[in-house]
Amino acid sequence: MLKGKELILATKPYACEVRAKSWLYTLSTLSLLILSLAGTLLLPYTLNIICSVLSGLLIVRMFVIYHDHQHHAILHKSIIAEIIMTVFGIYVLAPTSIWKRSHDYHHKHNSKLFSASIGSYPIITRKKYEAITPAERRSYLFSRHPATIAAGYLSMFMIGMCVQSFLSNPRKHLDSLLALIIHIGGSAAICYFLGWHSWLLFIVIPFTIACGLGAYLFYAQHNFPGVTFNVNKEWCYDKAALLSSSYMVMNPVMAWFTANIGYHHIHHLNARIPFYRLPEVMEHIPVLQGAKTTTLGFRDVRACFRLKVWEPELNRMISLREIRAIRVAPARVKPDPAVIA
Repeated sequence: MLKGKELILATKPYACEVRAKSWLYTLSTLSLLILSLAGTLLLPYTLNIICSVLSGLLIVRMFVIYHDHQHHAILHKSIIAEIIMTVFGIYVLAPTSIWKRSHDYHHKHNSKLFSASIGSYPIITRKKYEAITPAERRSYLFSRHPATIAAGYLSMFMIGMCVQSFLSNPRKHLDSLLALIIHIGGSAAICYFLGWHSWLLFIVIPFTIACGLGAYLFYAQHNFPGVTFNVNKEWCYDKAALLSSSYMVMNPVMAWFTANIGYHHIHHLNARIPFYRLPEVMEHIPVLQGAKTTTLGFRDVRACFRLKVWEPELNRMISLREIRAIRVAPARVKPDPAVIA
């Protein structure tokens, strides 16, 4: 069975784009998004609502394509693509300066305990959770709360990607300020000239859907029943990909809208593989077919959200209920079937 460096090398032949296909998927998705957004303003009632929801899903697909470009998996060294992706990054409130820096850090430190939570949701051990102050606990739980993730438009993108990055380093993240100015200014202009209902359909609904779904995908890709975390000295790149990154099983429609990001374990194994080749990699490398899975189904979503802290003694994430059980009877605590189901 392939493992370690051999496994990573086995994925290398797939880390090669078909440039015509990359352009086809990029331009077709972008065109559909523009048409759908136009439909929110031009089409009659009901149809414009459908276009608004569709726009949110198309933003997700385009974002994954943008994400692949930032990894240099597609359209690398194309000036036209660079312009398109830079503009899209500003539009979607994830400018290239902060997105690439934070996401590259995430790939290099995925599933490491005791590392900075740059580009990912924070993870602490149960003992650390018990040791921190009540205010710190509330802050930690708030960052992982379903409502916070559902409100990714505000929490993850507007505040996390733009406001915080600019305040931390204004010179390095001027594009974050630009994204905020354009987004808020554009929203104000739409409200003034076209009315609040147009703003709702053109901006609020698409961004709420796209950012909320995007935030949850990012959460569940590394916070799912069966995930493992390691201290830095025990960390291994290929194991972090296979044991700490999920394969999110989706129906063909959602797989298309999310541009195969569900094959996240393969993406973390080799980020240079274009999104449209990920299913091919899984088909041809059997060891990748045994990945830990989750879905967008209610039970799996609930199971992911219940996970709060890492318990080294059980070698898994545990829920708040289990934390309370350990406080009362640490020797008798048993795995929570509702969490690991």
